[in-house]
Amino acid sequence: MTKPHKYEYNIKRNSSPDRVTCMIGSNKKVLELGSGPGVITEKLTANNCVVTALEIDESAIEIVRHHCENVYQCDFNNPDWPLTLKDIGDFEILVAADVFEHLIDPLCFAKNLHQYFAPGGSLIVSIPHVGHAAIMACLLNSDFDYKSWGLLDKTHIRFFGLTNVQKLFEVAGYKIIEAEFVVVEPSDTELAKHWARLPSSTQKELLLGKFSRIYQVVLRVVPTGSTGNAINLVSMTVPKPNFAIFGPKTGSKFGTLLSNNLSPNFRNRMKGLLKHF
Repeated sequence: MTKPHKYEYNIKRNSSPDRVTCMIGSNKKVLELGSGPGVITEKLTANNCVVTALEIDESAIEIVRHHCENVYQCDFNNPDWPLTLKDIGDFEILVAADVFEHLIDPLCFAKNLHQYFAPGGSLIVSIPHVGHAAIMACLLNSDFDYKSWGLLDKTHIRFFGLTNVQKLFEVAGYKIIEAEFVVVEPSDTELAKHWARLPSSTQKELLLGKFSRIYQVVLRVVPTGSTGNAINLVSMTVPKPNFAIFGPKTGSKFGTLLSNNLSPNFRNRMKGLLKHF
C-alpha cells in the first residue's frame, strides 16, 4: 500500500480548502501556485476548471499531474522562478492556498503574480492566522510547538496577523474585495494540549480578543485598479466558530486525544474504518 503524501487529506466542510474551492467556482482557467499532491486541484477539475499547477515537490508533482492539464516544477523562493514560465499565458483565477507562509519574500512573490492575470482575473489566497489563541497559549507556556502540519507547521517561515495580511497585498498593488474567516475554538485545534494547560481565567481573557478564534483567512484579491470595493480585514465581523479540526464535538476528550497524538492521514483512515463498521 502506497504511503499517502503528507499533504493529502479529505476536504472538510467549512475548512479553508473548502472555502477556497467555493470562492474559485467552476469553469475557470486556473493557475494553482503550490498545488501539493492535488487535493484542491482534483476538486477544481471536477468543477470543470482547467488547471495549470506549479509545485516544487517531485513526489507531489507525480500525484497532481493526474488532476490537471499541465504541471511545472517551480521554486518560489528562487527569485528567478518567473523566468521558467515565460509562455505560460494568463489566467482567470490564480490560487495560492497556504503558500505565503512558506516564502522567504512574500511581497516579491505577490508582485510577480501581476503578470499572470487575465482581464478581470483574481487571486484566491488562504493564510494561517498567527493571532489565534492556541498560538498565544504556546507562547504563554513558553513552548512554541512546531508540528508536521497546522498553524505551526515546521516548514512555515513567515507568520501573519490580519494587519500584516492587509499590508502585504496593498503594498504589492492589490486590494481585498472578498474575505472569509475560518473560526475554530482553541480546544478544537492541533494545539489543544497547550490550551488545556492554561488556567481557565487566562483562557477567558484570551478569548476576549476579537480575532483570537480566527484560524485561517481566505481572500479574493485583485489588482488595485480593478473593479470591486476594498475590504479592511480588521473591520470585519468575526463569526462564531463553525468548524472543528478533529470533528463536530467541540472540546471533547476524544478530540483532544486525536489532536495531540494522531496525524491527519491516520485520522482520515480511522474515520473510514469507523464508517465501515
